[in-house]
Amino acid sequence: MENNRWILPIVLAVALVFAGVWGYNEYQQKNDYKVMLNNEYQRLFYDMKDNIENVQVSLSKALLSKSREQNVVLLSQIWQQSMEAQEKLSQLPIRHKDLSKTQKFLNQVGDYAFALLQEHLDGKSLSSKQRQSLFQLQDYTAYLSKELTNIHNKLMTGKLNFNAVRRREDKELDKTNEKMLDADLTKFEEKISNNYPELIYDGPFADQVLKVKPRGLGKGKVNANQAKEIASNFIGSKKTRKITSFEEGQNMKAADIQSYTFSIAPENEEKERAIYISVSKTGGKVVWMVNPRPVNNPKISVKEAEKNAKKFLDEKGYKNMEPNYSLKYDGIALFNFAYKEDDVTVYADNIKVKVALDNGEIVGFDAAAYLKSHYDRDIPEPKITEEEAREKVRDGFNIENIRLAMIPLEGIKEVLCYEFKGKYKGADFIIYINALNGEEEKILKVIRNENGTLMI
Repeated sequence: MENNRWILPIVLAVALVFAGVWGYNEYQQKNDYKVMLNNEYQRLFYDMKDNIENVQVSLSKALLSKSREQNVVLLSQIWQQSMEAQEKLSQLPIRHKDLSKTQKFLNQVGDYAFALLQEHLDGKSLSSKQRQSLFQLQDYTAYLSKELTNIHNKLMTGKLNFNAVRRREDKELDKTNEKMLDADLTKFEEKISNNYPELIYDGPFADQVLKVKPRGLGKGKVNANQAKEIASNFIGSKKTRKITSFEEGQNMKAADIQSYTFSIAPENEEKERAIYISVSKTGGKVVWMVNPRPVNNPKISVKEAEKNAKKFLDEKGYKNMEPNYSLKYDGIALFNFAYKEDDVTVYADNIKVKVALDNGEIVGFDAAAYLKSHYDRDIPEPKITEEEAREKVRDGFNIENIRLAMIPLEGIKEVLCYEFKGKYKGADFIIYINALNGEEEKILKVIRNENGTLMI
């Protein structure tokens, strides 16, 4: 009996030791996760900084170059680097409304370069007005690079930790966001607020397009509680642990869609992880969704990811969407889907979907362009036959596929075309012949590599 009195204290002591070891391990794992996540955000930031610095350099070269061939290369680089910078920025733990102008700036730099690239391919040179716009863009890009360097210095000296910025508890939100942005990126937002040039060009983010009233939202208003329910259902109500409203999107001028925006804490995840989602005030449509989690060890193919993206759109009610191009980076596959009405592809009605290649999860969704432009079109019948359109295509172009497509021209204008995909001297091209008058409207070069397919 004497010995039995010591058994319980010994068992409790052993249990306490095990509990302490377990708790310490959990603490260490959580710290390791925070370090890993912060390192991932730092890598995204450095990549974005490099992209923007490369844009600035290429803009400077384009202003100095007199060679049309050289400018084609430089403008292509500006377009691609701007797009990659915008993608990196969208994954950083920063509120969208604070950087709406920066995101619009990066989109417009890329699209303006793309439009000038098309003109160069048509044999045109830079006009004095276009050169002036490039000077302004180069100036703003240099300023943005300077502010990013200030943030870089804070990261190097340990004055800034992305995990602190990422926390979205109500009390900490304004404080941590201010710490990140007040001295640096918000300066850029203020600088371009009043002086940023209005760029007129043929691109999806052209100002004349952004000023158009959205056509695809439907009617009726939703309140904040209804929008919160829509956001939760979009992610999956069973996957939602906590949903917090933190902005209403009044400054989301890039999409020009008034919306409620929410931060969602997923179930069975670290407390610091959050998904961000925007719901339109009119119609209650999900405008965009971002899940900026790191992706490690890709396991699924881009083809499998495309199937996941298509299934996701079908489940969300976006029928008749077809993939047109893709881009792979950082363990993520980005797909651009266009709406198809009967046998006609409508390029203006496009949706972007991002899929994580580790488990096939949807980590990004952007329907802003679709919601801006989608409506019941009265698509005209072709006035020339397919054979007549073929005659407008250059001899030696090996045609592989033909279809009808509505393509955007001059901002909001659309035109019905025959789309000819094929090869010329070993390179892939797409030629658009107007189905109403037989004019050659556009020529796109298709670039395929291990990271996806792009058209310039």
